[in-house]
Amino acid sequence: MSLNIFLTGGTGFFGKSLLRFTPSFNAHRSLSYSILSRDPDQFLLLNPEFNNTNSLRLSRGDILDPGSFEVSTDANYVLHAASDSTVGPALAARLRYRQIVEGTEVVLQKAVASGVRRLLFTSSGGVYGSQPLGLPAIHEDYNGMPDPLDVSNVYSVAKRTAEHLCALYAAEYGIEIVVARCFAFVGEDLPLNVHFAIGNFIRDALWSDQIVVRGDGTPIRSYLDQRDLARWLLVIMQEGRAGEAYNVGSDRAISLVDLAYLIRDLVSPQKSVHVLGGEAGTIKRNRYVPDITKASSELGLRPSFSLEQSIMDTVAAHRARKANRK
Repeated sequence: MSLNIFLTGGTGFFGKSLLRFTPSFNAHRSLSYSILSRDPDQFLLLNPEFNNTNSLRLSRGDILDPGSFEVSTDANYVLHAASDSTVGPALAARLRYRQIVEGTEVVLQKAVASGVRRLLFTSSGGVYGSQPLGLPAIHEDYNGMPDPLDVSNVYSVAKRTAEHLCALYAAEYGIEIVVARCFAFVGEDLPLNVHFAIGNFIRDALWSDQIVVRGDGTPIRSYLDQRDLARWLLVIMQEGRAGEAYNVGSDRAISLVDLAYLIRDLVSPQKSVHVLGGEAGTIKRNRYVPDITKASSELGLRPSFSLEQSIMDTVAAHRARKANRK
């Protein structure tokens, strides 16, 4: 069976991961994407490598404007990945909430109307709330939650609410829903100049005088390569159990200060690492590491790339881009 995927959020990090890397994972099957974008022309201008791609159709529309789009009638899957995780923190909190919750309901309505039988919703590990000190990795059965009275939790609370909406539509309309709870990632499409620590460290290692750790460096993270992200999302979309959530991420934990030194040693050994100390802005999660036993045991999913390889491949891609701009 051919894969005809209606993809929201196809022009962001998740979308570009899928567009770049899924053809190699599905060489034995026909794969095509219909992508909803608020500005297709701008996307192709900034990403010319996706021009003239036969398996890609871009259409203009906005998930907050139900009249602006329809799910393709030939789509057999919807992959809903639209939410501004990159620029999201700069959005007003209520707009961010609307984009995730109301946008998800619009996509669910369109999927049901088009007769699509299965939808993958990309959620977040943030739905679990703060990871307890005695819990090394968060399993899907952990029922913690972010504080709904803390406005800074808008992204996580909205993702949790959107998951519940998915369950309601599955119960009422019979559409199969699978949820991917996504943690942290690294790859050539990760921006180096926003709020992602690993991107900031790579940027500093490449082009700054020193690598700066904002805060005391003690928060613990893990990072999955975006090539694995693409593969995992496709497998979970097709083979994950309906009504279930799967963590998507790496189980290799590393502190931010150790990550900074690792990147320094791999990329620019001559540079120093400067730890500013104190709290790092709005970071509240001291530990953010998934338990991936479920994805591994049920679907055979494991990270394919070491953190070191992912860092070096990301560095190589950014160096090549800079050289091509000269």
